[in-house]
Amino acid sequence: MSTLLVWREKLQKVYAAYSVYILKGLQFLLGLLLFGLINSNVGFMEMASSVFCTGGLAVICTFFPMIVMVIAAAVLVLVHFYALSMPIAIVSLVIFLIMYIFYFRFTPKKAWLLLVSALAFALKIPLIIPVVFGLLGTPVWIVPAACGIISYYMVSFVKASAAALRSADSESMISGVVNFTKQVVTGHEMWLMVMAIVIGILVVNLIRTRAIDHAWKIGSASGVVVSLIIAAAGNIILNGDVSYVEICVSALLGVGLGLVLEFLFFSVDYSRTESIQFEDDEYYYYVKAVPKIGVSVPEKTVKHITEHQPQETVVIDEKAQNVLAARGSGQRKDTAGNPGRRTNDDIEKNTDEILLTRSLSRELGLDQKGEESR
Repeated sequence: MSTLLVWREKLQKVYAAYSVYILKGLQFLLGLLLFGLINSNVGFMEMASSVFCTGGLAVICTFFPMIVMVIAAAVLVLVHFYALSMPIAIVSLVIFLIMYIFYFRFTPKKAWLLLVSALAFALKIPLIIPVVFGLLGTPVWIVPAACGIISYYMVSFVKASAAALRSADSESMISGVVNFTKQVVTGHEMWLMVMAIVIGILVVNLIRTRAIDHAWKIGSASGVVVSLIIAAAGNIILNGDVSYVEICVSALLGVGLGLVLEFLFFSVDYSRTESIQFEDDEYYYYVKAVPKIGVSVPEKTVKHITEHQPQETVVIDEKAQNVLAARGSGQRKDTAGNPGRRTNDDIEKNTDEILLTRSLSRELGLDQKGEESR
């Protein structure tokens, strides 16, 4: 566990240092996946479904806000619908405009939620949406989730009836448009999944915001189970085509993703929970404090081993050499003549020699060089 916490701290430092590049890279991958899935599922226009168009749109949208990617995806879908049937494209345009006018125009920063919900259904993992949106967001996130689900089913309806729309005459075309509009407005499976996902998001968010131990784990599991039960029961009642294997696998993935999100964003130690009570003149306060789990990343110290530095050679002029030589001869004479005994004259002479030596050292700059070498 401590190793995982250390890696989490390292990831947080890396993200803090390179957040701009990481977000742009994720945005590029999201655009590549989104435009690739659109072109592979409804590639009615060959020019728009090419690899160059997919990569070019992903690169262009990387350098703009996420709302631009949403608009580009909607335009790409409408282009493919137009190549198949102009009335279908007109009806889809009206639906996209309603979504944009009533929500995404006022909340452009939440546009990526529509893409995530639509991609989750396209990748056959729909029940991860309640976990991600419920843990990381607010109840308002149910609106982009519902819009993403409706957009996915619109594409699915057109894809299922593409063969009939291609070979239809004018009267059949009108009936096809009517059927398409009816499916979008009254599609039982679509509204069943919208209801399951919306209720799941609300359940996860409600439990996650409660002051109970392991709220994130309980909320993830509860939301997934509620969504699974609603989807399965509604499919039985309506005799729909919801795949039980698909929703069960996505439920397991949702629970696992909830554990990962809790570790990354809400890692706490419930064993050290403290309950605090205090009051002021107007209120009593009951506070539950749960400490976060954190570890310090070990820092590596590097010692630099340098090569042996050459000693400096100091050049002393003749005057200084004579003084040092006289000092040395006097010391030898004193040692030979009077070993172990020092008179007052000797002390004064040594003091004068020391002062003279210090003054010469200052004039020659020997003191500064000695301090620098130390």
